[in-house]
Amino acid sequence: MASLSTLVEIDVDGIAWVASSGIKVVEVVLDKLAYGWSPEEIQFQHPGLSLAQIYAALSYYYENKASMDAEIARQRREVEHLAAAHRQSPLYQKLLALKNE
Repeated sequence: MASLSTLVEIDVDGIAWVASSGIKVVEVVLDKLAYGWSPEEIQFQHPGLSLAQIYAALSYYYENKASMDAEIARQRREVEHLAAAHRQSPLYQKLLALKNE
């Protein structure tokens, strides 16, 4: 039987991954937090993941909730900053003007 430690891998940058899947733990977590998906729905959306992998990812999150929530908030601020900068770009402004014509 696989254990949590074999279903979640931490890379050299400290990022948690669902082992052998190419999917970050945070992606599974965000599916749960953003959409309220159950583990079964997450599996439906990510058919390459087993329920054991999904539960392991969620367990990892709950064991490391404070640090993962802080990282999610940091990433969200970064995305908002990049989106705001993008809205100020000349190309965006030109495309918006063409759209509104």
